[in-house]
Amino acid sequence: MDIPHYPHFREVHLEDKSTFRGFLLFSPPQISEFNFTNLFMWRYYYNLQWCQWDECLCIFAQPEGRPPFFLPPLCKKNFAERMHTMLLSLRERGNHAAVQRVPEEFVNQYLKDHSDFDISLDRDNCDYVYLTDDLIKLEGNKYHGKKNHINKFKKNHIYEYKSLTPGLVSECLHMETKWCNLRHCELFPGLAGEERAIYDALKHMEALGFTGGVILINEKVEAFALGEQLNPLTAVIHIEKANPAFDGLYQLINQEFCMHEWSHLTYINREQDLGEEGLRKAKLSYHPHHLIHKYTVRLRGQ
Repeated sequence: MDIPHYPHFREVHLEDKSTFRGFLLFSPPQISEFNFTNLFMWRYYYNLQWCQWDECLCIFAQPEGRPPFFLPPLCKKNFAERMHTMLLSLRERGNHAAVQRVPEEFVNQYLKDHSDFDISLDRDNCDYVYLTDDLIKLEGNKYHGKKNHINKFKKNHIYEYKSLTPGLVSECLHMETKWCNLRHCELFPGLAGEERAIYDALKHMEALGFTGGVILINEKVEAFALGEQLNPLTAVIHIEKANPAFDGLYQLINQEFCMHEWSHLTYINREQDLGEEGLRKAKLSYHPHHLIHKYTVRLRGQ
């Protein structure tokens, strides 16, 4: 498939994986957005489009009902200049001009000495990063509640952990449908978008190349998690779902997935909380090692 070149953008397709990987391998990503699986599975929810601009990969989002924005360009050079031009192109079209999800390392390396940018912290999209050993061992009083939930589950249920294979995909999709029926996903755009993202990820599992794990209870999939290696030290968890009827199952799939698939890596990136109070509380309860701060960048004075 032909590569689009600036100023022409097009949708993200599965065949674009090798092009994206070339840019991502040049600068191993820290933020959860910068991997092909994430961009592919959320392409409809954010209406993602992309193009190559000389030595840069540019990604544009036009989410329904919200202002459009660029993700930070993946560049081998001229990062700040590309940011400036992208913001100008949005402003000239009468749009609210912003580059979002800009990681702190990019700000410090490329933007801090440029006076024409307004830079603000986007706390809702900061990634939570944990020590893998902490999520596996759950040691100390701070994890006492997590261990209690897991022990209660193990006392009451016999389960089996399995790495996700194509033969288990249909069961995961069935479990996701049941989960959404309970939560009435059709009434909430975010949950409906997540359901579509999970479907697209699972249906293209082999081509995307991510890793998954499931918990079986009575030979039925009752929890699953999807993730992949983000950089040499870190795995990112894209999705984690469990049947809410089983107390402790969310804590168990978290621990088992990390133990079986990611024990060789130092960190686990569990993505952002999107400003949702309950999700923020849950992510903080696992005591992150650090947050990866992300920023919104606009032209000064707009």
